Amino acid sequence: MNPIILSVLNLIKGQIGDIIPISNFDSTAILDKLTELQNSIGTLSMQDGPIASAHVILLAAGVVIFLGVAGEAFFKKTGIPDVAFLMILGVIIGPVFGLIQPEAVIKVVPYFAALALIIIMFDGGLNLDIKHVVKTVHFSITLAIVGFILSVVIITLAAHFALGWLWLESILLGSIVGGSSSAIVFGLVRNVKISDDAKSMLSFESALTDILATIIAFILFEAVLSGHFDLQILEETIGRAVVVGLVLGFGVGIPWMYISTKLGNAQHAYMLTLGVLFVLFFLANSFGESGALTALVFGLMIGNKSHLSKILRFKLPKIEMDDPTHNQLTFLVRSFFFVFVGLMASFGKIEYMVFGILATIVIYYGRAFVGKITLTKRFSKLDKAVTNSMIPRGLAAAVLATYPITMGLPNAEAYSQMVFFIILSSVIITTIGLGKSKKIPPPESVEGGFVKPAEDSQRK
Repeated sequence: MNPIILSVLNLIKGQIGDIIPISNFDSTAILDKLTELQNSIGTLSMQDGPIASAHVILLAAGVVIFLGVAGEAFFKKTGIPDVAFLMILGVIIGPVFGLIQPEAVIKVVPYFAALALIIIMFDGGLNLDIKHVVKTVHFSITLAIVGFILSVVIITLAAHFALGWLWLESILLGSIVGGSSSAIVFGLVRNVKISDDAKSMLSFESALTDILATIIAFILFEAVLSGHFDLQILEETIGRAVVVGLVLGFGVGIPWMYISTKLGNAQHAYMLTLGVLFVLFFLANSFGESGALTALVFGLMIGNKSHLSKILRFKLPKIEMDDPTHNQLTFLVRSFFFVFVGLMASFGKIEYMVFGILATIVIYYGRAFVGKITLTKRFSKLDKAVTNSMIPRGLAAAVLATYPITMGLPNAEAYSQMVFFIILSSVIITTIGLGKSKKIPPPESVEGGFVKPAEDSQRK
């Protein structure tokens, strides 16, 4: 059983027995109830293993699904994301009650992270309009690169001067939390009334920063161990990842787009596509790419099948694009992902919590600066406000923060502690920012927050 819970209950029992006179209250009954509660919590947690019994885990899974559905409905109604609630649930069933111990979470990190990355990136590609992506790709790349570099610089300077870390260790921490989470951004932009171009820009930007963070962090892991950083290796690795991702994504996506039209509405068409996606992920990792870009491009091909079929000149049968199986699978993965982040929470030194919160606040203001110099007058006030608020960190940061422990890096325990508070505070700041953005009316009822060309506006 979690020793924290035991200690708290024992302390309460002792205090009640000391301060409540038996002549005035029946303290024995109260103490019996506390003992019963203590024993009940003890049965939920397994003292001899890192994971609770199967029926308790299924209960926790049921609660996660219920909260996921309720949170999604709550988000659509109020505009307040359910992310923070699910993360807090993860903290409750993990670090607080000890139903799942940290060592068990770390063991499943590689498997869950791979599945979540595949599904979420593929889903993001499916829901991107390739025409909007092409129109805003220069904005996406600029936001991704400038925003990532600025975040890394902020965290690096803070870790070096405030915590006294070495430069390489500080840069590694900055790289881990340098980009926004595509898992969160993909879900958020669907439910805010901004333009389609702004949605594509933010989605593609978050995907790029996830890829950047993963590639750079793994190079820095080795650099910290060896004490030497080689810029040429970084350039070669990023170049190889981009080439592999694009070649596999387009090379398999286009033929499979044609094959899937022949399958029509076959019973297992979606499962075959999912199988191809898993094989692509394996090939991408084998050739030195994280698989994220490959999954994104593959999803982009399948999601834009109708538009691309006209360019490639082949007939497209009527297929139900909104596959319910995919929607349900994506919902499950996203819901459990946020709880998973909470499970990985680690509470230690108070200075790590303060560092995480203050660093996130500085990142927020840095994001506003990047948005101001990047976005042109073509974007409305609403588009800009949402863009400036979109700083959530998530899956990539949470997973990467566990590697210093497994690799035996200096200050290994500190990474997960600080990263958790950065993730949680960034999600809260994003939530507050989106709430404020709701008060800004979109200039066009059809086009959302995007400002139409001058001639269209004058016509109205």
